[in-house]
Amino acid sequence: MIEWSDEDLMIRDAVRDWIDAEVRPNLDALESGDLPPYDIIRGLYKTFGMDEMARSSFRARMEKERAGGGGADDADAGTGRGGNAAMSMLPIIELCKVAPGLVSAMGVGLGLAAGTIMKRGTVEQKERWALDLLTMEKVGAWAITEPDSGSDAFGGMQATARRVGDEYVLNGSKTFITNGPYADTIVFYCKLDEEGVEPRDREILTFVLDTGMEGLEQSGPLRKMGLHSSPTGQLFLDDVRAGADRLLASGAGGGKESAKQNFVTERAGVAAMALGVIEECLKLSVEYAKTRELWGQRIGDFQLIQLKLAKMEVARLNVQNLVFRHVEMQRAGRTPTLAEASAMKLYAAQAASEVAQEAVQLFGGNGYMSEYRVEQLARDAKSFQIYAGTDEIQVTHIARDLLSR
Repeated sequence: MIEWSDEDLMIRDAVRDWIDAEVRPNLDALESGDLPPYDIIRGLYKTFGMDEMARSSFRARMEKERAGGGGADDADAGTGRGGNAAMSMLPIIELCKVAPGLVSAMGVGLGLAAGTIMKRGTVEQKERWALDLLTMEKVGAWAITEPDSGSDAFGGMQATARRVGDEYVLNGSKTFITNGPYADTIVFYCKLDEEGVEPRDREILTFVLDTGMEGLEQSGPLRKMGLHSSPTGQLFLDDVRAGADRLLASGAGGGKESAKQNFVTERAGVAAMALGVIEECLKLSVEYAKTRELWGQRIGDFQLIQLKLAKMEVARLNVQNLVFRHVEMQRAGRTPTLAEASAMKLYAAQAASEVAQEAVQLFGGNGYMSEYRVEQLARDAKSFQIYAGTDEIQVTHIARDLLSR
């Protein structure tokens, strides 16, 4: 049976101390949107040497590729995440107990934007864009969702790339883009404008764009229900000219397959995020049940409250086991299938949302007040059931896999 080792627990405790010192005092500013999360994330990287680990891993990767070894599609290539699984999972879990939005902002820049470039880019493209994203020196965004496509990300995509000489001219808009307002580097998905080919069947291309390019507009942060510490925005492209040097290699399956690989990374990571929310809601609920008194006794003595706590603990154990399974897969060098990642996300997201809502109910009127932290966690947890594919999309991917066997 897998458990956190003594070394893992030392890392966890060090991360907790850092969060108490650097994140909790800034939570109100993060929640209000007055403080973008990026300097805090950079502080995490520098404090625990994650930036130097990323640089070292990246340099080794580039030397290997220049020498003709390795493959661009290797899992976690150059991201510094392939070694100590605890170092990648524990900060996610601990941060999500306080500000899940920080993990969203960090994960998109590192796992999706940088990850796509590391998997699909040339050595020159990786050196040009990826390292600054991997060290969080620059902010990355991953732009696939559009106002009229939603869950039909590929079929409904309307953003286009039209060949003009040696360049491409990009047009379209994207929405719900994590880090969009502040992104320095944007991985942008669109369809090749091909005459005689039905729009739904056109090739998906992936470009790397830089903020400030002529014709590229980044909106300010959108107001949303939760994850306030993760800025979300819109992108508008009007005849943005991109050279072939900005086009990432299609590889097997093209841009569509590249996006699916990232869905696996993103969805598996939601389990760790969910575990953090569940653990914090359970901790806060137990403390409240021990101290809150009604009718002359603590509410923890009432069986209905005990039932809520027991169900929270069952959810915690189940999601923790999903996380441990993922850790074991990482250590074995195996990546989950899309269906496996979808199953992890579906269960963990629902569990986190249900536990957080039950925590609000347990706190009663206090739970509905923003000064009690379960209110924020309930809003944040709901997002797990929507981003990286809705619950309904996860069901579809799981069922398709089962029926294809």
